[in-house]
Amino acid sequence: MKLLRSTLFMLYALLWSVLTAPLVIVGALTLRGLWGYRLGKLWRLGTQFGVEHILGIRPRVLGLENMPQEPCVILAKHQSAWETMTLQDTVPHGAYCVFVLKKELLKVPFVGWGLAAMKMISIDRAAGKEALDQVVTQGRERLQQGFYVIIFPEGTRVAPGQTKRYKAGGAYLATRVGCKVVPVAHDAGELWPRQAFLKTPGEVTVSIGPAFDATGMSEAEVNRRAEAWIEAEMRRISPHRYPEPVAADA
Repeated sequence: MKLLRSTLFMLYALLWSVLTAPLVIVGALTLRGLWGYRLGKLWRLGTQFGVEHILGIRPRVLGLENMPQEPCVILAKHQSAWETMTLQDTVPHGAYCVFVLKKELLKVPFVGWGLAAMKMISIDRAAGKEALDQVVTQGRERLQQGFYVIIFPEGTRVAPGQTKRYKAGGAYLATRVGCKVVPVAHDAGELWPRQAFLKTPGEVTVSIGPAFDATGMSEAEVNRRAEAWIEAEMRRISPHRYPEPVAADA
């Protein structure tokens, strides 16, 4: 059944992207304003329909009251493609999100073209300090325009139970702009593994942590605080991935 579900979803998602990605591009280039984002949301909701009704993967959101009513930086765990869609539903109704992503993704046919039309924050990850400056320049502009900025601080998808070093990008943006930061943990990788064709039906837990103001903090302090909450919460929602260490013999 998983093979059938996954095959049907792949075909559905491909067809839906071919039909809607051109609308996003045309809307962004000709209608301007928020039309690229509005049509991008149409693509996303259509894809999520397939995720929920074909794959049978649905979210359970905890801590929604922690999400600020004003634009902020969201630092989230990254385990799959699932959260790139569903995390956008955690911001206040009517608000839009942008992601910080590597510029190579903008070259992916249809999906990448749509992301480019929606003016996601694209960076050259090999540019070092210049890449951080790109995040701040573009991120400040998006926040001032009313967009929530979602950043995956580990920089790549990480399998459940594993952790990579939290990079400075999101913390650097929050401290330079002086805005709130929201940590988010989830277990999407349990049902939608990285680069796996087969997906498993079930419920993904998304847990939104308390927001904190990054004004006056250093990047290291922001990352330490976000990482501490996220990794502790991961152990709560996915305890089977973090077995207790075996005690040494007395």
